[in-house]
Amino acid sequence: MQLGMIGLGRMGGNMAERLLQGAHRLISYDRSPEATQRVVEKGAVGARSLADFVHQLALPRSVWLMVPAGDPVDQTLEQLLPQLSKGDIVIDGGNSYYKDSIRRAEKLKQSRIHFVDVGTSGGIWGLKVGYCMMIGGEPEIFAQLEPLFQTLAPKDGYAYVGPSGAGHFVKMIHNGIEYGMLQAYGEGFELLRSSDFDLDLGKISHLWNQGSVVRSWLLELAENAFQKDPQLSSIRGYVEDSGEGRWTMLEAIEKNVPASVLMLSLFARFHSRQEDSFAAKVIAALRNEFGGHAVKKE
Repeated sequence: MQLGMIGLGRMGGNMAERLLQGAHRLISYDRSPEATQRVVEKGAVGARSLADFVHQLALPRSVWLMVPAGDPVDQTLEQLLPQLSKGDIVIDGGNSYYKDSIRRAEKLKQSRIHFVDVGTSGGIWGLKVGYCMMIGGEPEIFAQLEPLFQTLAPKDGYAYVGPSGAGHFVKMIHNGIEYGMLQAYGEGFELLRSSDFDLDLGKISHLWNQGSVVRSWLLELAENAFQKDPQLSSIRGYVEDSGEGRWTMLEAIEKNVPASVLMLSLFARFHSRQEDSFAAKVIAALRNEFGGHAVKKE
């Protein structure tokens, strides 16, 4: 089927390529002409501007956005909306906040334009193995777009999960869980590394994936990372967060759900960005004051 895709970065570009491999006709646009050209070389039709992009799509149009969450999505929609027609479909496949997706769906509905939110997981491996897709919106529109999801996802790798916002809500919780899992692996491997044994962390990663209860794709990736750099000496322990962990915590607070592990994993990311924790300095000073415990000087 025909689809227009806006946003051809690392994730969007790979998704575009997978769709082309599935014989879909793709109209592509990115603010970077170089990004557009890369997918044109794979078989897509390129557009020079948003107006050119919309003009090349046959009615009713299906437009997939793969742009950063927040203002970039709203700005793109503001530019697109005057050029779209009744019955067109807009799909947001990025990591948008689910309440923003509910708001956007209501706004587009006023112009009788359909909105679909697709929580997408798979990262840089999605091109090869497929993307896990959590889809919210109108069920009849989901059915209309299903050939796209069948191409993008592995077997059983996509599902309609509910009305507008549900797809991004499920992806938000998915990413919150991911924070906790990553933190558990990180702390576990630090304990292994600090032991009195000379342990091969890559070998242990591989071992644990052979039938153990903690086996996972993340452990496969850990094995790859340790094979490249056994001590991870080339990597600084600075961990960003892209928003979903914070949104998950806001939801936990709003719904009175005790999500202690997920909260601590988010705070651990904040801690990773401190060159020298002032809170730790206060604790060290207090221990010295009340107990005469030694402090390390700068």
